[in-house]
Amino acid sequence: MDARPHTEGELMADIRATVETYWATAQARDWRAFGATLADDVRYELPQTRERVLGRDGVVRFNAEHVGEWSLKVERVITDGDQAVSWVSFSVDEEETQAISFFTASADGRIQTITDFWPTSYEPPRERAHLVERF
Repeated sequence: MDARPHTEGELMADIRATVETYWATAQARDWRAFGATLADDVRYELPQTRERVLGRDGVVRFNAEHVGEWSLKVERVITDGDQAVSWVSFSVDEEETQAISFFTASADGRIQTITDFWPTSYEPPRERAHLVERF
């Protein structure tokens, strides 16, 4: 990536492409290309587990060493300036879940911060069954 300053429109396009590449290279297990989407001093946080991983090598290793047979599908990426959010469907060992991830870009368009939210599925209360349609 070049080091020239980006306009807001260019940066928005860059962060969308970078996030899409981040997920595509994770799915492909191409850890070298995955790492190339990350700033050297990237910060990755998971609020539910209160975990933080600092630096490109740590984030690559954290993802590369994820256990189980997993697969992901990007449902949506939304950008605004140097920020992006993605919604990903994720399956591991035949269990499916969803994740929402927030990203910010560094000046060169690589990912500077990632905050992942991995909600836990649960059965809704029976008393509201008449108000909803299950899918």
